[in-house]
Amino acid sequence: MPAPAFIIVRHGNTFEAGEPPRRIGARTDLPLTAAGTVQAHALGAHFAAQGWHFARVLASPLVRTRATAAAILSHLPASPQPEPCDWLREIDHGPDEDMPEDVVLARIGTGALAAWDERAVAPPGWTVDAEARLAGWRALFAQSEGPVLLVTSNGAARFALMAAGLDAPGSLKLATGSYGAIRRSAGGALDVAEWGRRP
Repeated sequence: MPAPAFIIVRHGNTFEAGEPPRRIGARTDLPLTAAGTVQAHALGAHFAAQGWHFARVLASPLVRTRATAAAILSHLPASPQPEPCDWLREIDHGPDEDMPEDVVLARIGTGALAAWDERAVAPPGWTVDAEARLAGWRALFAQSEGPVLLVTSNGAARFALMAAGLDAPGSLKLATGSYGAIRRSAGGALDVAEWGRRP
């Protein structure tokens, strides 16, 4: 089966089991945990089992995304080398960077977090550069027929659907170790085949 035009992967876990989650963005370059590496290999094995081959591979420059891409590609030996892509870099959480979730929620409130997850409206103090991210996705969609594998973070991935004018099936958020798939029809229209699927 041919791969959808764009496969968008969120990196694997960066927190150990039982470790309180924190808001990790562009300024906190964590490695994958052992479980995160397992997630990345599961993605690669899944894509290989589907018979998918990628014409291009783009990855954020962060350690966690590069490691995820490397693990995936170890299952797809004919794939091209990943191209570093800065507009896929995670956002900057400003005063909430590396802070526990309860502290973040106390500062911004549940409504602001819901607006971020559902509509990509950044809470006060976060640096997102939404227009540059939307422009990056739109240029990719316009210039590439695919199939393209993109390995990124949650903050950057959500702008793919917005740039394509597609509705999120639920939340814009991708879970760690999951992927979204955007197809292109024969007429050039884009649609969402998967969003948030973990192998």
